[in-house]
Amino acid sequence: MSLSKPKAVMAWSGGKDSSLALHRVLSQGDYEVTALLTTLSSEFRRISMHGVREELLEQQAQSLGISLVKMEVLERTNIAYEKELERHLREFKSQGVEAVIFGDIHLVDLRAYRETILDRVGLKGIFPLWQEAPQALLNEFFAEGFRSVTCCVDAQRLGEEHVGRVLDAAFVQSLPADVDVCGENGEYHSYCFDGPIFQRPVAYSLGEKQFRPLVLNPANPGCDLPASSTPGFWYCDLLAA
Repeated sequence: MSLSKPKAVMAWSGGKDSSLALHRVLSQGDYEVTALLTTLSSEFRRISMHGVREELLEQQAQSLGISLVKMEVLERTNIAYEKELERHLREFKSQGVEAVIFGDIHLVDLRAYRETILDRVGLKGIFPLWQEAPQALLNEFFAEGFRSVTCCVDAQRLGEEHVGRVLDAAFVQSLPADVDVCGENGEYHSYCFDGPIFQRPVAYSLGEKQFRPLVLNPANPGCDLPASSTPGFWYCDLLAA
């Protein structure tokens, strides 16, 4: 008689770290991954921070063959975020979920923050990539056959030329010496469109690039300030093909 595996949920951003973490958990076979949990902007219908369209997120989940749960936070405050996250986590727990998987690598404060929330709900955190060398993780990502494209970069660390690029050796070599090769400090975010965990590649095309200031002027939210004068992010709009 075989015992059923404990259930886990993947905190899914759609990027390379989430993909590699999920791959490891699925390969080890210790957990049944029952759902992907993704924070989505209710206003723009895009993945928070990454700026990836909802349609491409859904196509990822379809190719993975894992149920997608979208978490929408209407108010842009930590209190609202934590309240909504806890609501979803308690719902997962009521369904028998025991753990949540994260793709974090070495941000100690972020892990502690996540574990504090999990403790309040009574769930375990799983961090498959924790404290591993970023370059080794990236090498593994490439060797396993994953493919990813940058969708957002921090304009104070990287330039417009770094967004909308497929992650490969040339991209890594183009990074400044003080930038984490995995973008763990938020230097860049990516969208994973192919790899061993996907049943088929997710087709996409590159749309326009846009610079968005970190703090927008409420009187002129569409202002287009140069990246050199204001903290902000370069985005490349990825379109479903």
